Amino acid sequence: MKLNGNILFVTHWSFKDALVQTFTLPYVDIIRKIIPPEKKIIVVTFEHEKLALDEKEKLTIKKEWEKRNMQLLPLTYKRFGIKKMIGVIGQLMQLWKIVRKEHISVIHAFCSPASSFGYLLSKFTGAKLVVDGYEPHAESMVEAGAWKRSGAAFQILFKLEKILSHKAVHIIASDAGMKEYAKEKYEFDLKDYFIKPACIDFNTFFPRPKNVTLLHALKLTDKIVCVYAGKLGGMYLNEEVFDFVKSCYEHWGDRFRFLLLTPTSDEIVARHMQKIGIPADIVIKRFVFHKEISNYLSLGDFAINPQAPIPSKRYGSPLKNGEYWAMGLPIVISPEISVDSDIISANNIGVVINLQRKENMAEAVKQIDRLLRNNSRETLQQKIFSVARKYRSFDIAEDIYPSIYGK
Repeated sequence: MKLNGNILFVTHWSFKDALVQTFTLPYVDIIRKIIPPEKKIIVVTFEHEKLALDEKEKLTIKKEWEKRNMQLLPLTYKRFGIKKMIGVIGQLMQLWKIVRKEHISVIHAFCSPASSFGYLLSKFTGAKLVVDGYEPHAESMVEAGAWKRSGAAFQILFKLEKILSHKAVHIIASDAGMKEYAKEKYEFDLKDYFIKPACIDFNTFFPRPKNVTLLHALKLTDKIVCVYAGKLGGMYLNEEVFDFVKSCYEHWGDRFRFLLLTPTSDEIVARHMQKIGIPADIVIKRFVFHKEISNYLSLGDFAINPQAPIPSKRYGSPLKNGEYWAMGLPIVISPEISVDSDIISANNIGVVINLQRKENMAEAVKQIDRLLRNNSRETLQQKIFSVARKYRSFDIAEDIYPSIYGK
């Protein structure tokens, strides 16, 4: 079934979040070019307080988007609880009115929480539902220890994931393994579906020399730099990251630096540093908006992705891996993180080792050291970039969306 009407895109992230900037808007742009210009596009975001747009930013976006018959609709994000449940009812009513007023015929939702919200809206309005970034979320939260299997959050989201699997008119999975997962967990035979990993903009992320200005400003000249861009805790390892940092310091000494690009507070990072007992200047922490991230990644010699090696992570597509690859960075990662761990191992472009086991840390550092010493920076960058082009090109998305939208 091809779709050709006004579209409401639903995310569960703030507009400034990397997952909107890189995992949502580029795909919206592709679809905007496919559907007729008179068809309207509305993008819904859920704004966290720390990332919320101010009025000037909203006005700028409004003026730019009106030229393309597009509209941004930022809603307020709330954590799961009574207030969220009450808020969801109000937000559904608000969007129900917009769907009717703007003659929305398609709700295109990204990932499980937004897709669950999109399903409820489609049920009330009759609009067709497209699920993009189809992968487990409820079970991931339980496996990571953030939710309890008996808790309301898991029970509600898991049930909605199962229902929307049956009701969506198109499903775009992050990984081919979702076919088996859906059959086992959702009792759903996934047949006519698409596979799209997290694609990367190679105009922004590409191999390059280290940014000279930042290199001097952060005092990283002649240092071996491990970079990590992301959160700590939850679905990501926490203490284990700093155990790895300690192993790197024990191996390289003062030649080593860890560039931590994270929203995690200074106090939490300081506590970890004190616990592992290494000099404070070994870790350089910054909070960087996504538009700046590639310049900071250029400072790295290798990267770490500390995603917790939980079973459901086999079915996702980590955005940060694609960005690391596009920058030409080898990755240290645990086994069975998407298909990416297998790709890294098969192509010898990083180290695949269980980061939850402290005894593995020293060996991981030795392996990454050998990889860096046995290859020039430029040779390694180009080899890894070729992997990014093969597995994370926007050509993949540009082949999929015309099969869903258009005449």
